[in-house]
Amino acid sequence: MTVPLQAEALDISFKLVPAIIVFLMMASFLVIGYVFKVADAEGMWVAGRGIGNIENGMAIGANWMSAASYLGLAGLVALSGFYGLAFIVGWTTGYFVLLIFLAAQMRRFGKYTAPDFVADRFNSPMARALAAFTTLLIAYVYSVGQARGMGLVGQYVFGLDIIPMIVVMMTITVGYLALSGMLGATKNMAVQYVILIVAFLAGVYVVGFSQGYSTILPQIEYGALFSELSRQFSEPFIGGNGYYLWVATAFSLIVGTCGLPHVLVRFYTVKNERTARWSTVSGLFFIMLLYWAAPAMAAFGVDLFAAVNNLSPEAVYSGQQAMSGAEGDVIVVLAAQFASLPRWFVGLVAAGGMAAAIATTAGLFITASSAVAHDIYSELINPDATQRQQVLIGRATIIGIGALVTVTAFNPPALIGELVAYAFSLAGVVLFPMFFLGLWWENTNRQGALAGMSVGLLLWITSIINSVLPAYIGALGAAAGESGALVPIYAQYVPPIGAALVGTPLVFIVTIAVSLVTPEPPLETKKMVRQCHSPEPMGQQQTAEDIVSNSGGDTPADD
Repeated sequence: MTVPLQAEALDISFKLVPAIIVFLMMASFLVIGYVFKVADAEGMWVAGRGIGNIENGMAIGANWMSAASYLGLAGLVALSGFYGLAFIVGWTTGYFVLLIFLAAQMRRFGKYTAPDFVADRFNSPMARALAAFTTLLIAYVYSVGQARGMGLVGQYVFGLDIIPMIVVMMTITVGYLALSGMLGATKNMAVQYVILIVAFLAGVYVVGFSQGYSTILPQIEYGALFSELSRQFSEPFIGGNGYYLWVATAFSLIVGTCGLPHVLVRFYTVKNERTARWSTVSGLFFIMLLYWAAPAMAAFGVDLFAAVNNLSPEAVYSGQQAMSGAEGDVIVVLAAQFASLPRWFVGLVAAGGMAAAIATTAGLFITASSAVAHDIYSELINPDATQRQQVLIGRATIIGIGALVTVTAFNPPALIGELVAYAFSLAGVVLFPMFFLGLWWENTNRQGALAGMSVGLLLWITSIINSVLPAYIGALGAAAGESGALVPIYAQYVPPIGAALVGTPLVFIVTIAVSLVTPEPPLETKKMVRQCHSPEPMGQQQTAEDIVSNSGGDTPADD
């Protein structure tokens, strides 16, 4: 087994007060999970559709701001400078698209899961299977980065090697999720958001003020550091991260945001479409609080890394003492450590990163378990499955995918932020076109959806095989040679991190073209789409299908 890359600059030793903070935090998650444990499918998958605006907005923020945001975003900016801005632009702009085009409409459609929507909208068990498979892939790839973040933070707090820390933290996470389901996970996410945002903002303000970088607004004042940092902070598109890759990355993250099943399921947990919209606004505000500050923490961390190691700005990125990928991934913790802040305070900053990783892992594992238990087992294998059987299968899935993610996180193929971007690219290529066309063009049909999803999935998988697997499979590595890719030009224009720039428009074209040359969907399906845009309010437990079937097929949108 390959030894995972360690963050050598971290003070890896047992720290009593930070350990107590993390222990109390993890224990509170288990207690909340137990108090809000569920026994039925509706509580397991959509929290009884009773979550309010602010609470759901906080859950969206925590669900969204994973280790990739708390740790990885600052790490990407620290290691790649201007290129890291593509992640901030992509991950925030996507929420405006969600707010305008998908949030309320998804809530009005009113199913349990993303594959549920795809199956019922396109009248296809095969579409459900493809969407469920894609959901599992997204949860798996996305969660590896979270497990990696937990391990790195655990190293700092408990002083153990990264592998046992990954195992311990993932075991606790899987334990409370298997017990609580979506209801307990949502309650925990609200708590986790408070922990992570307090920890992150405290870190930014205290590091900035104590080191003389900033006073009252570090989010802006950190710009004064640019003259002391490497050129990549002030000169765009250098170091191999060119203009095309920047645009491709930002675009993939925008459409990927709109295609992530664990984000869209949050709209199914609220009372009505109005709450869905305001949840998105609240979530965007809560996310902004961290994203606006992340570049400042990255700049502080890079400058302190150079000072502590007596390096020139350029030497931070090249040479024997250059910052490693693992050190970049924990630059938020390193900045607080290098600023000689009290250990308990650095531990608080580290605990925020762990809360962020656990919150997102919770959302991902819930969507993965629903894909297996509800979409595959109940809908495709055993239509007579009881709610108890579904919940048991869901819990078994959480344990199974947790074990697989844990093992993969021992030696991940990329930085935390890059791993997460692979999942966004997949969501943007395969699921976003289905959600958008399914809600906004009533003539999108089963044949078009199946063709589009198949093309998108094939394009993403070939991109991963071409650019990522050669580093892991000897035969592919030998064929790739020094370029690191089997087909270099394909890697240049369809990179795994930005495959959606080519893939998403292609999937739109294929889906529309096939839909135009094949029979239109049934009238009842068209009426469900129209109901998603109706001005008439709906009941808390109603779906578009309920309205159409109970009204004899007429909807206000038909007038």
